[in-house]
Amino acid sequence: MIRFHRQFDPGIIKLLIFDLDGTLIDSRLDLIHSVNAMLRHLKRPELPGEVIASYVGDGAPMLVRRALGDPKNEAIVKQALDFFLTYYRAHKLDHTHLYPGIRESLAAIAHANGVPRKMAVLSNKPVHPSKAIVEALGLKDFFAHVYGGNSFSTKKPDPEGARRLLSETHTRPDHALMIGDSSVDVLTGRNAGMWTCGVTYGFAPHTLCEAPPDVAIDQPMEISQLFDRFHPPLNT
Repeated sequence: MIRFHRQFDPGIIKLLIFDLDGTLIDSRLDLIHSVNAMLRHLKRPELPGEVIASYVGDGAPMLVRRALGDPKNEAIVKQALDFFLTYYRAHKLDHTHLYPGIRESLAAIAHANGVPRKMAVLSNKPVHPSKAIVEALGLKDFFAHVYGGNSFSTKKPDPEGARRLLSETHTRPDHALMIGDSSVDVLTGRNAGMWTCGVTYGFAPHTLCEAPPDVAIDQPMEISQLFDRFHPPLNT
């Protein structure tokens, strides 16, 4: 179901910026396995999958820090992060897959109502595994840019990455839409002056209550259905 919390016309949208984990891909199991492998390596007890999934969204360093219980020993955090990243790079595609309907939705958006639109990925996951996953799952051709959590000096919800994408695509903020599964994504879009779309099928739908998006959807195909229902106004 599509639910508008703040009305806007999707017909004016020229740029869509997508979160990756929990929005385009279901990477939950590979992240859970990688965190628990790191904990085993440090001889610490494993964590339940749902707990680990709730830690995702603010980048690998914060995921590892949360899994360790926010220790004060930065050497341990660095050791854990290095192990996690090495393990995850090797296992990032063991179970990760597209959410059903994502590929079809992206293809439909690209041609909806004859309006040329650009799409990009802005994740807090490191950029190299982000790009590798996008390419391996056959999404590379949909996106003009794929940026990760180490592509800029700051991570979401800081708007630096979103603003770079607006600049690179020559798009006004009010002609752009940020799409993600958490309050981090909504706040990123708000901070950049963009419209926001929250997806409830991802990792952190409960956080959308903290920062309600302009529109919320429950299924991937509803992203493209936004554009089926609206026609772009003249002279935009």
